[in-house]
Amino acid sequence: MSRDGAGPPRAELEQYATDLFVREDPLLAELRAEMESRDLPMIQVPARTGLLLSILVRACGARRILEVGTLGGYSALWMASSLPPEGRLLTLEQSPDHAELAREFIHRAGRSEHMEVRVGNADELLPGVEDEGKWDVVFIDADKERYGSYLKQAERLLRPGGLLLADNVFWQGRILEETGEADESTKALQEFNRALAGHASFDATILPVGDGVALGVRR
Repeated sequence: MSRDGAGPPRAELEQYATDLFVREDPLLAELRAEMESRDLPMIQVPARTGLLLSILVRACGARRILEVGTLGGYSALWMASSLPPEGRLLTLEQSPDHAELAREFIHRAGRSEHMEVRVGNADELLPGVEDEGKWDVVFIDADKERYGSYLKQAERLLRPGGLLLADNVFWQGRILEETGEADESTKALQEFNRALAGHASFDATILPVGDGVALGVRR
């Protein structure tokens, strides 16, 4: 290791932690391969982020999880693996094709009874979700320009002590760009991070795992 304080590159540390701790279920590995074969965007969380989500779900004793942004169901299956037998996970997905793939692998995992994929625009679906009661975990991993809106919804949806989680809040380093030079997604994520950091309803931070995972505990 360097003695000048620089240390090894972060990517090497990420790989070290992945090799040491991550044990990816073969079905999840197959799901990743299936998404690639169908030319789906390879934007699902990395395995170490999936493990982190699973650990946080277990740590807070979650029984009800709401996910905004399903893609192929990879992160949903990681989280569902830590739910108790009576637990429930609801995930919202804009694309019917993505939702169908997620349902296929949820069925193959034997979790169809406790996991639901609901298709539609999240901003339109979330008010109805609010009528279904409070949630223990809300995980946001959808269109970045709507993160601010999803934060407002999560404040209403989460029980006290519940967890707000959001992926990609480092945005591959673009989060550090000057506002005047940033694109709309980057600006939205910058605004989301600032809003969460100063939010009266959350104690929050960013965990430097993968592309950055925001973590907020509902007061």
